[in-house]
Amino acid sequence: MTGVYLDYNASGLVRPEVLDAMTKALADNGNPSAVHAAGRRARARVETARAQVGELVGADPTAVVFNSGGTEANAQGIASALAAGCERLIVSATEHPCVAETAANAGAPVEVLPVDENGVIDLDWLAAALSRPGRAVVAIHHANNESGVIQPIAEAAALVRAAGGWLHVDAIQSAGKIAVDIRVLDADSLTLSAHKLGGPQGVGALILKEGVSGVRILHGAGQERGLRAGTENVPGIAGFGVAADCAARDLEAMGSHIVWRDDAQAKVIAAGAVIIGGGAPRLPNTLFMAVEGWDSPQQLITLDLTGVMVSAGSACSSGKVKPSKTISAMGLNTLATGGVRVSGGWGTSENDWVRFADAWVAAYNKHKTRAAERVREVA
Repeated sequence: MTGVYLDYNASGLVRPEVLDAMTKALADNGNPSAVHAAGRRARARVETARAQVGELVGADPTAVVFNSGGTEANAQGIASALAAGCERLIVSATEHPCVAETAANAGAPVEVLPVDENGVIDLDWLAAALSRPGRAVVAIHHANNESGVIQPIAEAAALVRAAGGWLHVDAIQSAGKIAVDIRVLDADSLTLSAHKLGGPQGVGALILKEGVSGVRILHGAGQERGLRAGTENVPGIAGFGVAADCAARDLEAMGSHIVWRDDAQAKVIAAGAVIIGGGAPRLPNTLFMAVEGWDSPQQLITLDLTGVMVSAGSACSSGKVKPSKTISAMGLNTLATGGVRVSGGWGTSENDWVRFADAWVAAYNKHKTRAAERVREVA
């Protein structure tokens, strides 16, 4: 890819090893449910990937249910909790829409778990909510997709366990960037998505805690041990497995982004940016920043013209400015339409972060100059 790509939290660039594995699987397109040689080779690819994905998050391969991606995985996790007897939902205020909207349409009462000014969940509020009648499923993402803020999942899990609830953890953004272990987090269900790891789009997984039962939300044949009907996406799953393997291998190297990110952060702060979630633990690859008076789409277009690709959680598909849910939940409403997310990954270099920071500072200085000129003209 030409230019500087710093949008890995949206979708990571596909790793060369993944392309190789998928190409081989595509060239040998057997159905993994078939008993002939091509079918057995396809089944072997699926089961190898199941072990690789399980290994990334400390889960037994039998706990891994492959599906179409994070949205389906989160929907199945919540459905499994409700089928297990949960009567209400507690969802953090900064959850990804695929969790928040699934909860809102689940047919059970929903309570919103607030976050502080840094985007960290309020554990005291959660304890009080769990003390009320009715078994609850608590949905908390391990790390926020916009700010990269890491949540105190183990502490929340202790509260959920004491109340007899179900903990659902969306680990889609954190896996491959920091250590993720379903046993340490003590989650009942956990979700992953391949394309955040440098794998293909359109494939994900629901991971279930040992002894926890899931329910199917798609009906048909008995694939995935009866938990997900439909012929498995063998090339996608094979790519997912290799991406998980590479992500585990490169986990320590992800720490390099902290220095690169913090150097870029210092430059944009000096120019006038506010760092969203900067007072909390964050993913090493993520920088979420905002300024008043310069909307996200304008920033993205300006940066794109310089060859720097980043994103913003505040712009909807129509191009209109939509306030960032994450920023608003943190009480920073005046910044909610000016958020820009910068996120590196396996193919990112130190120079990419430098180019972003220099390009943004130069563009912001020009924006401020033009804004001052317009004010003088009006006066």
